[in-house]
Amino acid sequence: MLKQILSKLPRKSLKPESADLTSPESQSTQRSNGSSTGSRAKSNGPKRTSSAVFPASVVAGIEPLVPFKDVSSAERMNLFVRKVSLCCVTFDFTDPTKNTLEKDVKRQTLLELVDFVASGSMKFSEPAILAMCRMSAVNLFRVFPPNYRSNSISMSENDDNDEPVFDPAWPHLQIVYDLLLRFITSTCLDAKVAKKYIDHSFILRLLDLFDSEDPRERDCLKTILHKVYGKFMVHRPFIRKSISNIFYRFVFETEKHNGIAELLEIFGSIISGFALPLKEEHKIFLWRVLIPLHKPKSLGIYFQQLSYCVTQFMEKEPKLASIVIKGILKYWPITNSQKELMFLGELEEILEAINMVEFQKVMVPLFWRIGCCISSFHFQVRRVEEGHSLAGLWFSASNLISGLDLLEWSKKMDEALFLSCLAQFKDSEEKLSLLAEKRKVAWQQLENAASLKPITGNTAVLVTPFATSIIC
Repeated sequence: MLKQILSKLPRKSLKPESADLTSPESQSTQRSNGSSTGSRAKSNGPKRTSSAVFPASVVAGIEPLVPFKDVSSAERMNLFVRKVSLCCVTFDFTDPTKNTLEKDVKRQTLLELVDFVASGSMKFSEPAILAMCRMSAVNLFRVFPPNYRSNSISMSENDDNDEPVFDPAWPHLQIVYDLLLRFITSTCLDAKVAKKYIDHSFILRLLDLFDSEDPRERDCLKTILHKVYGKFMVHRPFIRKSISNIFYRFVFETEKHNGIAELLEIFGSIISGFALPLKEEHKIFLWRVLIPLHKPKSLGIYFQQLSYCVTQFMEKEPKLASIVIKGILKYWPITNSQKELMFLGELEEILEAINMVEFQKVMVPLFWRIGCCISSFHFQVRRVEEGHSLAGLWFSASNLISGLDLLEWSKKMDEALFLSCLAQFKDSEEKLSLLAEKRKVAWQQLENAASLKPITGNTAVLVTPFATSIIC
């Protein structure tokens, strides 16, 4: 009886009749082995590209949406969200022959969005802000492979290695960056609402893009990050801390980063806005970040921006000049003459603005280092000391520099300046000798007056050198 009931039940086929009945294990095995059946299934399905933040986008036939002018004002913000969502589809720009029609549709849509944001006709809703941040993340945020990053470039290497690398997707990325910049600077964007989506995670991913080798991308990022810093005040401490972490990693770990110059340029404008008196955290940034940035071999790439940041600090608080000079002397190059020339140029700018109190704190180690530079084997390092800002200090520091006829050398460099400084020096020496003579005469008069008074009681007795010699 039981056998009759079981025989009437439908039996499961032992062999799958289609690919849909294949088990997941067999599917993964076929993909890993590269079988013909798996490859045919892939070719028939839609193509996918991976994204750094959101799931892969389907690249199968996107169609343009209606223009903004063809819809009512009430529907434009919804259309904006739809157009932005359409632009979340990503493409492979390394092959210009792939998806040409879809790429053109996306490009035209991005240009429409740029015009719409620039017009400032409507206030952005929260779904629109979310869609815009999502689209920016899909298109911009990506991880650069290790072989994409350049090694730290030594200043002694050939100029052939200094040629920039251009991203093949830049024509597309440029429009996305332009759209993001206009969106952030738009008066229709409420910063209180947008800060929920342009958050710490978004800013960190934005900072990671500064390692791009394309200088055009880094320039756009510099402008965008500066606008974010200006609009979202709540994120300012986090942005400063995150940039400092990039500098720490560059100086003490990798010495490899493509965007140090741009980040320093951003910080230069930030420093100029610091309120007085400077906070302790800002002074710590100068000592722990900006000064150690003189250490890497690739200093020449960002030296101009670094020097500007240091100058901004000294203009805010002149007392920091001695700290800066001590830091420069600490990281002074020994075998790299090109870096030594940069250090000397920066020292000259600092000495033009330093006051005498701060100068006296570093005078001895500073002139010891200058004396070493004068005796350097590199002719440019020797000749750079002819700067006028240093010439007036030679006379007071001549005893610190030995082994060279400093006066003759200075006279050959600039005879008019030498004679002017010499005259001032002789005049000051003459005044000092006159004061010493007057002091000596005054003491003699006091001694003579004291010797004529009679000795009574416990009155102190003035002992002359002659009397002392007799007693001894």
